[in-house]
Amino acid sequence: MKKLNLLMAGIAVFGFLTACSDDDSSSTNGNPTEVVNTVKDGTWRITSFMEDTNDETHHFTGYNFTFGDNNEVTATNGTNTYTGTWSVTNSSNSSDDDDNNNSDIDFNIMFTAPENFTELNDDWDILERTDSKIRLRDVSGGNGGTDLLTFEKN
Repeated sequence: MKKLNLLMAGIAVFGFLTACSDDDSSSTNGNPTEVVNTVKDGTWRITSFMEDTNDETHHFTGYNFTFGDNNEVTATNGTNTYTGTWSVTNSSNSSDDDDNNNSDIDFNIMFTAPENFTELNDDWDILERTDSKIRLRDVSGGNGGTDLLTFEKN
C-alpha cells in the first residue's frame, strides 16, 4: 500500500511539473504593455530582415525607427522620412499564429510607401524581447515562407 501511495504521489508531482511548461509568453516576451513600453523608449534600427532566405536588410540601412504615441511609426535616414502605424496586440485567438509559437503577442507594422517598407507590413510573432532587441517572425499564409525581422535599440 505504501508503494502505491508513493507511486501516486510521484505521478502527481510529475504531472504538476510538466503542466508548468514554458508556454507562458510573459516569461519570454512580457505582456503587450511591456512590449509597447520597450519600443516607445528610444529609437531603433533594423539589424536583420530575412524574407524567406533572402537578406533584405540593406533596404533599411541608415534608417532609425521611432515608435510613437497614437500608434505612429516613423522611419528616417536624415533625408527621407516615412510614416506608418504600429500596434501590439494579444493574438491568442488569432488564426495566423502557428502552433509552435511561444507568444500570443503580435507586433503589427503597416507602411503605405515606399515598396521596400511595405514588405514590413504584417502581424509579427515576437520571438524575443529585451530592452535593446526585438526579434520577430512571420510565417506566410500564402506560400508558407518564413520572414525574420530584428530591431535593435540605437
